[in-house]
Amino acid sequence: MSTLVGKTALVTGGSRGIGRAIAERLGRDGARVAVHYGRNETAAKETVAAIEAAGGSAFAVRADLALPEGPATLWTAFDAHADGLDILVNNAGIIGASSGFATTPLAEFDRLFAVNTRAPFFLIQQALGRLRDGGRIVNLSTGLTRSPGAKTDVVAYTMTKSALDALTAALAKELGPRGITVNAVAPGAVDTDMNAGWLRTEEAQRHMAETVPLGRVGQPGDIAGVVAALVSDDARWVTGQWIDTSGGQFL
Repeated sequence: MSTLVGKTALVTGGSRGIGRAIAERLGRDGARVAVHYGRNETAAKETVAAIEAAGGSAFAVRADLALPEGPATLWTAFDAHADGLDILVNNAGIIGASSGFATTPLAEFDRLFAVNTRAPFFLIQQALGRLRDGGRIVNLSTGLTRSPGAKTDVVAYTMTKSALDALTAALAKELGPRGITVNAVAPGAVDTDMNAGWLRTEEAQRHMAETVPLGRVGQPGDIAGVVAALVSDDARWVTGQWIDTSGGQFL
């Protein structure tokens, strides 16, 4: 497919996991992709190389989104490579130590909100002068915001994504007059390095597959496909939506 030829996209947290799958898919669809990373430069370069090997165009940008100046740092790096933006995918996020409500320390709470909520807010705010009319914003949420009791040991993480859901709906209305759509996709359990510690065992895979009507654990490409659809022209009439991409895990 070449549905995004001539478009420029930024994928935060684009060097690994779901972010890498999204970056590679948008590259295959013709977009020039800015692959953001926080620390792992090697992984970012590998993602850029994979996009280029498939015939696409990409470049890496580094910024620590846990820092207040993170969004501005990212945009400065982006501006050195590109003039304007068509697609912003707020994928970067952390889940924390799964310490539970009673034992979540203040520092972890603050870092979760800094990366998962504050950073997307100010990334979008600072993107408005760069984002062309008719652009696309996709925020990565979680199925837990509709079923917060399903995994109470990550309640602070779920709170950060609930705030992102609220931002998605508000911005869809605010940016609609410019033809910019804003949507959220909400995965369930996805087989990524971030989940490897608890998900990559035979028992865990079997258990999670049993909770999903489609009968398997999600893969990064499953999420990337939905994001690709949302940023295409075919989804020009879809905005302000929270789209369950869990395979029905939370039904």
